[in-house]
Amino acid sequence: MLAALGWLLPAASPAPQKKRAPEPHALISGTVFRETGLTLRGAEVTLERAEKGGAGKGFKKTTVATDARGEFAVRVPAGPMRYTVTIKAAGYRTVQKEVSVAGEEAVNFFVQLEPQR
Repeated sequence: MLAALGWLLPAASPAPQKKRAPEPHALISGTVFRETGLTLRGAEVTLERAEKGGAGKGFKKTTVATDARGEFAVRVPAGPMRYTVTIKAAGYRTVQKEVSVAGEEAVNFFVQLEPQR
């Protein structure tokens, strides 16, 4: 009989999930330009740690492509760490930059690629 009345009883709601606080992070972003001053879509941007240990020890090498505006952004662990950023695009010389992150911050830079000759 109780089973038949089950539709009258409120359903047991699942226990609320505890939300984890977001992990602190930094943001490394930039814009890639051609020698003409126009942005470069589809450039390959690779970030990897320049040193061992430190705040970035959980960070894995990451590769992204620049968007239609030549921009990219990658989240990295907050804390002091140096990263090597390699930018490649067909027909252009590869550029490497070293970027330092001190904590929870945004680091933005610009790169101009030169054509291969």
